[in-house]
Amino acid sequence: MSYARISITLPGELVAAADKRARALDRSRSWLLAEALRRYLGASDVAAPSAGRVSEAAPVAYAAREVAEARDRHLAAEMKLPPEERLLRAEQLGQLARQAQRRGRRQQVIGFETYEDFYEWKKARLAGA
Repeated sequence: MSYARISITLPGELVAAADKRARALDRSRSWLLAEALRRYLGASDVAAPSAGRVSEAAPVAYAAREVAEARDRHLAAEMKLPPEERLLRAEQLGQLARQAQRRGRRQQVIGFETYEDFYEWKKARLAGA
C-alpha cells in the first residue's frame, strides 16, 4: 500500500478535538484522520489494509512516552531540592540564556506533526545533511 502526504486547513477547535481524541486512543493525528476518512467514505469505497486499520510506522528508538517519563523523573528529582537550590539553578540558567543572546545566537522554533518527523530531522541534522 502506498501513502501520500497531504496538507489541509481545519478550524483550530477541530484540530484540538482531534488531537485530544488521538491522545486518548494513544494514536497519531494521521491515524485518527485516516480512520475517520475511511469510515466516512465507507469500507466499500476504499481498499482497507488487511486489518481494516491504517498501518503506522514502526516505533522509533526514542519514543515520546519514554522521553516524557524521563522528564517526569527529572522534575521529581528537582522538586526534592530545597527552594534555595532550585532558585540558584534557575538564576544560572537565566544567565546562560542571556549569554547566548549576547553572542547573537538566533532563536528558532521548529514544529513537527509527529515525533517520527522530529526524529528523522534530528538524524539528518546529526548526519550533517
